[in-house]
Amino acid sequence: MIFGSSIVALVTPMINNEIDIERLRALVEFHIKQGTQAIVAAGTTGESGTLSDKEKQTVIYHVVEQANERIPVIAGTGSQSTEHTIELTTMAMQTGADGVLLMAPAYIKPTQEGLYQHYAHIAESVPLPQILYNVPSRTACDLLPETIGRLSTFANIIGVKEATGDLSRIQAIQKACSRKLALFSGDDASARDFMRQGGDGVISVTANITPHLIAMLCQSSLAHEEEKADALQTQLLPLHKALFLESNPIPVKWALHRLGLIQNSIRLPLTPCTETVQKTLEAAMKIADCFVGETL
Repeated sequence: MIFGSSIVALVTPMINNEIDIERLRALVEFHIKQGTQAIVAAGTTGESGTLSDKEKQTVIYHVVEQANERIPVIAGTGSQSTEHTIELTTMAMQTGADGVLLMAPAYIKPTQEGLYQHYAHIAESVPLPQILYNVPSRTACDLLPETIGRLSTFANIIGVKEATGDLSRIQAIQKACSRKLALFSGDDASARDFMRQGGDGVISVTANITPHLIAMLCQSSLAHEEEKADALQTQLLPLHKALFLESNPIPVKWALHRLGLIQNSIRLPLTPCTETVQKTLEAAMKIADCFVGETL
């Protein structure tokens, strides 16, 4: 598979509301050492909605340079506008990204024909490998399997991140497509079952803090090592749930701060993690045995 199975949706470290380049580069090294197979930079978990285009390019540039071709880098370049998405995707290609993740346009609620034309224009305009991203809980539109099937005729559309949590989508997408697309779960809690039922991996929030366990979960799931995969799922499930008690990436950025990997900084309109969620999250982190540092 072009991007592997264990992919992290990387946070964007900040200090005094500015991108913390030193910590960003350190996170890339952390993931390479811990077995992550690819990195999504400047995606939703990376607070893309609050980053300027210049800041997105900065994040992508430093992740690409630090990765230094050791693992692929996928840039989050989706936006509400087709033309703007083409501009961002072109920028990502020129900055050295190996592929892009394209979230469906949010808020404006395009029709299925509008979604098809949106993605078709991007695929025709930029030759970079592209992963479609369906997350109706954030976008208020649903990229249906039949529309994905129509888009599967484009050679540079190589995968789908399916974040509905609806496992029936796997077979529906596979049936609709004219060729094999890589299917990635965008829902950590159901990723184990997603792979059990034919999915190819996960683009994970949880992997930010337990990359080695997510890599092991993917490996064991795809190798049909059911007992090992189920044990890992049991260990990780409280963490999966705790990381979404508040809007992503609020909890995961606090967890990384608790591990000593980033400063405790997040941009408005997102706010710092509440003490109640911190307590639940810390308990889940202990179950996952992921404490590696001291709080900054």
